[in-house]
Amino acid sequence: MSLTPVARPHVTTAHQDLHSEQGALRGEHPGRSLNPVIKVADLAWLEFEKPDLDRAEVFARDFGFGVTARTRGELWLRGTFAGSPCMVIRRGRTSRFIGPVFRAAERADLERLARATGSAVRDADVPGGGQVVDLFDPSGFPVRVVWCGEELPALPEQRPLTLNFGIEQRRTNVTQRPPREPSRIQRLGHVVLETPVFARALNWYLDMLGMIVSDFLFLDGQRERGPTMAFIRCDRGSVAVDHHTLAMHLGPGTGYVHSAYQVTDLDAIAAGGEYLAERGYRRSWGIGRHIQGSQLFDYWRDPDRFMLEHFADGDLFSCDVEPGWAPMSAGGLAQWGPPATRDFLGTDPSPARLREVAQALRGDNELDPARLLALLKAMTS
Repeated sequence: MSLTPVARPHVTTAHQDLHSEQGALRGEHPGRSLNPVIKVADLAWLEFEKPDLDRAEVFARDFGFGVTARTRGELWLRGTFAGSPCMVIRRGRTSRFIGPVFRAAERADLERLARATGSAVRDADVPGGGQVVDLFDPSGFPVRVVWCGEELPALPEQRPLTLNFGIEQRRTNVTQRPPREPSRIQRLGHVVLETPVFARALNWYLDMLGMIVSDFLFLDGQRERGPTMAFIRCDRGSVAVDHHTLAMHLGPGTGYVHSAYQVTDLDAIAAGGEYLAERGYRRSWGIGRHIQGSQLFDYWRDPDRFMLEHFADGDLFSCDVEPGWAPMSAGGLAQWGPPATRDFLGTDPSPARLREVAQALRGDNELDPARLLALLKAMTS
């Protein structure tokens, strides 16, 4: 295992007209590990606890999930694609995010990971069965790596609309009337986490799980201190995968920021958003198109104030693309769309947020007053 990631010689080095105007400077983080323990294949599902599973199920169906299993104590949610579930919500005393679960590329990876970390392989509590290794990342998040014995079958899709483009006219004598219905979730795309130990957490995911960085963001005037956000993808060699499966950024808190779920197209995002708005749910930010990852996006709050994203048309990268580098700013989050809201950016000065800041400045982490002020400036610029 390599504790210090090093560059590989075959990665794509050109950035002009690629995905970022800037690449790494000499000596900067290369965004990958030379000899990771394993290489996970994908994000399998996310785990939450909530006290009211009935309310959680109502929102889940309105947001576009299917329900694959429901017991007195658990709610398993899925998309239309074949594979693993997207999310499990277990009954608990409070609403909280537990952690991410990644899918191993092969069963033997669990044994390899268990040997390297002194953990054990145990049976997984997942519909259809499987096995899992339980870990903790440097932020304290429970992270599980799973090998499932059975995949969920595919479900009927929400069909994309036939579009006319200039002189390319594929639809004649037919109107467009996208139905006002939930956006049908296809799959889980990514999760975003905040951590005050960003560099340690980043290296752990690269070294342990073999993930690689697509884009780094850095604070204005502090690039020499290293990145403060990373968009991280799985390494499946020549197979192109989502621009990011995991994203992390430096911050005073340790916790969930949002998770993202793929839907068919822009009309599915927009019509599904109208459906959610009519039922009284709160949009956090959208609709727009991101820069890092290029996704069309729309962000919503569930009844427990967790943020979830509908997305479509995201970038896909193979292992050959090296990280891009860009300054961190609120204005740099989207190519078009409304300005990022304070709710999305987490800049509302709530009592809980102020407590996180005070604790972080006293803790053993990567935050200091200069770093914190630069973060605040970035999120208001």
